[in-house]
Amino acid sequence: MTETTARTQNLPQRIHTYRNHHLDSSRWDSVVLRDDDIVVATSYKAGTTWMQGIVGNLIFSGEELPAPLLELSPWVDARIMPIESIVTQLEQQKYRRFMKTHLALDGLRYDSRLKYVYVARDARDVFMSFWNHYGSYTEEAYARFNGTPGRVGPELPRCPNDIHELWRNWITRGWFEWETEGYPFHANLHHVQSWWDYRHLPNILFVHYADLLADFEGEARRVAGFLEIEVPEATWPLIIRNCSLAEMRASRVRDEKLRPITFFRGGAETFFYKGTNGRWREVLSEEEVALYEQAAKRELTPDCRQWLESGRLRP
Repeated sequence: MTETTARTQNLPQRIHTYRNHHLDSSRWDSVVLRDDDIVVATSYKAGTTWMQGIVGNLIFSGEELPAPLLELSPWVDARIMPIESIVTQLEQQKYRRFMKTHLALDGLRYDSRLKYVYVARDARDVFMSFWNHYGSYTEEAYARFNGTPGRVGPELPRCPNDIHELWRNWITRGWFEWETEGYPFHANLHHVQSWWDYRHLPNILFVHYADLLADFEGEARRVAGFLEIEVPEATWPLIIRNCSLAEMRASRVRDEKLRPITFFRGGAETFFYKGTNGRWREVLSEEEVALYEQAAKRELTPDCRQWLESGRLRP
């Protein structure tokens, strides 16, 4: 589908190019899409890997995944991996493909044939996981993000030692000129709103992290129905076990033995960390929460904000 067609049909269109130390949205132009492709989309630290695990287990009916998730479900817009190798990898896949993106919908090549599973989480919970994630980067991580040829814009700065300094920057500054929060990665609230604006489209499913925690089986069944994957009843207990946060963490640790995670101090244990919500209440002051209030009013429509902060509401 061309962007002109999307415009005339009031469908999502690509109006921004996201290129920085982490992202290069133009890489999607190299991927030849298939009619049954699945895209798992989040801003970051909102349940991306968890949802990839759910989708993978649905596709393979709870059987052992044939490869680590990083290989089965590549992150297309991550510029540190050569796009040629990702394209080759995707072209060789015989099963139903499921890819990952951290792009806002205003920077992604939308295709009405695909199924998009969008996962979001309260921004304050996203931040707490982001603090752990960013603060655990190794020197190798900074070298790869900043040193891989083709970077556009400044280098990724070192994570500050003070969580409050990071919060103030993250919630009040944007990396790209059209953003007002998300520094020094990319926006989170703008990202959610860009997808929410098209929640009426039948090929986009919204899943909330809090709902996954509260009713995992119900949400997993909803994802299966959306993807039109028929799962035998006898298989559901296995899928539910495989996709628990504890088992996902253990699986990541097993994968790490084959391919060490060198981007994070602590490896897989650091990558998954706690997976809980509400930790921000013990960290952020009233003045700091007020900064979130200002950003949310600025970036989110009331219905989007209600869903993002509580889940449960079906868009």
